[in-house]
Amino acid sequence: MSHKITFTMIKPDAVADGHIGAILGKIAEAGFKIKALKLTQLTVADAKKFYEVHAERPFYGELVEFMSSGPIVAAVLEKDNAVEDFRTLIGATNPAEAAEGTIRKMFARSIGENAVHGSDSDENALIEASFHFAGKEIF
Repeated sequence: MSHKITFTMIKPDAVADGHIGAILGKIAEAGFKIKALKLTQLTVADAKKFYEVHAERPFYGELVEFMSSGPIVAAVLEKDNAVEDFRTLIGATNPAEAAEGTIRKMFARSIGENAVHGSDSDENALIEASFHFAGKEIF
């Protein structure tokens, strides 16, 4: 399934701002098929584990706090060239630098509250998807 799936989370800021439907609509319009979807909330421990790759970075504590601050929508998406196409769809991490029409340009509050997460590699897409979903939950 490599190159065909990616993982995303609609982050607490976008969920709180009521953007779930609009973001899922943009994802569908871009040709992604939803293979798994759930509304959930990360515990502090879950957020630490999920983002452990950033543990040495100065923003790690703030990221963990933010990502465990409210509900998220986790999803596995399918499309040819999924990771790269999704990262193009969501735009730059800093919404001020994101291209017009991208999800972050449209829905992010700031660089720290940037509406969505997207896997950065095929390998991480598989790891992240299995972090949030059991195999029987991905269709």
